[in-house]
Amino acid sequence: MSDKPTPNRSRLHRGRVLRVEWVTPHMVRVVLGGEGLQGFTAGQYTDHYVKLIFPLEDVQYPEPFDIAAIRRDFPQDQWPKTRTYTVRRWDPDAVELSVDFVYHGERGLAGPWAAKVKPGEEIYFIGPGGGYSPRAEADWHLLIGDESALPAMGASLEAMPSGAVAKAFIEVSGPEEEQEIQTPADAEIIWLHRGERQIGDSLQEAVFSLEFPTGTVHAFVHGEAHFVKSIRHHLRIERGLTRDQLSISGYWRRGADEDGWQSSKSEWNRDVEDAPPA
Repeated sequence: MSDKPTPNRSRLHRGRVLRVEWVTPHMVRVVLGGEGLQGFTAGQYTDHYVKLIFPLEDVQYPEPFDIAAIRRDFPQDQWPKTRTYTVRRWDPDAVELSVDFVYHGERGLAGPWAAKVKPGEEIYFIGPGGGYSPRAEADWHLLIGDESALPAMGASLEAMPSGAVAKAFIEVSGPEEEQEIQTPADAEIIWLHRGERQIGDSLQEAVFSLEFPTGTVHAFVHGEAHFVKSIRHHLRIERGLTRDQLSISGYWRRGADEDGWQSSKSEWNRDVEDAPPA
């Protein structure tokens, strides 16, 4: 699983928005910086994630902002909302943290914030967590994911050395959502266009029919929980991969917001280890 603890996982940071960049029509990148990021570190993993904190508008929180004190002293229905996002890029020299957001209009919390936020505004976040990076001793790498996994997949491909072999299957809504990913690896990046199909269907078809190269594979399967579970089952049962060869995470689940998904994710993590696909 990817949600392994890292030393700074619970540390509170304050980021100032430096710029906002539209990568595709539905992917917006927010670049954070400022003095509040001086203690931030990342780079051990390519799936580093942070938990962005969104205070409730009608609740007065103490100053200085202290999330631990809020969770201790305030009723739970007054706690700020949190949303988990992968670090797309961390530049320690420039002290710049890039986070990509899928934007679906006014639906949701973090996407609309990213689309409207202006340089100079600030946001608190916790992290980073993470647990995956491409394993150097693997003969080849298999990366599978939807838009929510694209930042980690991009970071992983960029981190691979020259000579590394990789196949990446990335499902997006259409051709306009493809991104340019630069990698020194010998990587085949396959973009799958979802169109009107159910999310993950194209990924499952592509992976189930894939002729695996020879050698030991290190696989990364992240994204919507239903297809992640199905592909995980295929890789474990049909392909014979061991747990150690897999990084598996359901980033979200269709029909549930993050609050609902996180409340059930620990149970999903237990079930996904041995259960057949839903």
